[in-house]
Amino acid sequence: MNDDRSPGPKADSSGEVTFRKIVHIDMDAFYASVEQRDDPTLRGRPVVVAWRGKRSVVCAASYEARRFGVRSAMPAVTAERLCPEAIFLPPDFTRYKAVSRAVRDIFQRHTDLVEPLSLDEAYLDVTKNKTHLPTATRVAKTIRQQIREELQLTASAGVAPNKFLAKIASDWRKPDGLFVIQPADLDTFLPPLPVGRIPGVGRVTETRLKQIGIQTVGDLHAFDLAALETRFGRYGLRLYELARGIDHNRVIPDRPTKSISAEDTFERDIPLSEMEDLIRRLAEKVWSASRKESRVARTVVLKLKTSEFNILTRSHTPIVPPLSCEELAEIALSLRERVDVGAARRFRLVGVGLSNFRDQEGSQSPLFEG
Repeated sequence: MNDDRSPGPKADSSGEVTFRKIVHIDMDAFYASVEQRDDPTLRGRPVVVAWRGKRSVVCAASYEARRFGVRSAMPAVTAERLCPEAIFLPPDFTRYKAVSRAVRDIFQRHTDLVEPLSLDEAYLDVTKNKTHLPTATRVAKTIRQQIREELQLTASAGVAPNKFLAKIASDWRKPDGLFVIQPADLDTFLPPLPVGRIPGVGRVTETRLKQIGIQTVGDLHAFDLAALETRFGRYGLRLYELARGIDHNRVIPDRPTKSISAEDTFERDIPLSEMEDLIRRLAEKVWSASRKESRVARTVVLKLKTSEFNILTRSHTPIVPPLSCEELAEIALSLRERVDVGAARRFRLVGVGLSNFRDQEGSQSPLFEG
């Protein structure tokens, strides 16, 4: 039975085998680039978009700041230590959303199949494109040129037969780059890649893979499905397929956000009483990410994983949704009181999340949802 979701080989009405054509567009250092574009005195200087304060995290860093090791989601105090000359600017999400809307308008000239991931990146299915350009590569080049000429910003693009590969490709020649992965390239392109380059393989999963001798995608390819499912459960099938360049996920326009979360795994297991600073830092990350949404999250979630790998979650839906990062953090901290464990219990992971998103009264649908 033919799987309509498959972005891999499929036969058209004439029997000829075709592939989907997917483009992943990722704006380069988006927030920082908008700031540099709008204020010429910032161009060529290290710019960090973040609220100041010991509990704040970096929303974005210009490439000039990245040369000092500054990265998104790192504590702002760490960024300040790495790059004392950095110019810190508070994020202006209203302005970023307006620019993102203009980027989205450019995408829509070429295809209606646009799946936003955030304000600064999206997948496009251009198997059939509105402008009748002959190849997906030409579409990607045209989009990048239009963004540059109309918005004075740069974007990187990846072109591939599925979303997984397009995501890898867009990061290959950043910033301001274009990379194409053809179906015929898979046997040579994928095997040498570090397994951490697979989207979705985070620090913890990468460590687990390395513990069983999997350093590269080629190493992962050598493991059979049963072995991966034994070690990773349902995610084992996903790893097995990605190691072979298989991704059945379609580009889905206007996918609604279900939740936003951030979590951290500790180097050593700790008690609840030592988590306040960690929870506040995670709340800052989640709050920053939630500002990209035009919808409002009503429920706050606290997630904990015990030393025995048991997962505990506690949630609260206040009458009025949290209106500030501080409110979010205070609710998350209060949820610790609902964790009925002894003082001796230790935890290896904590997470903070927002869920139960609802449209604001009178608001328009979100531009880029992730």
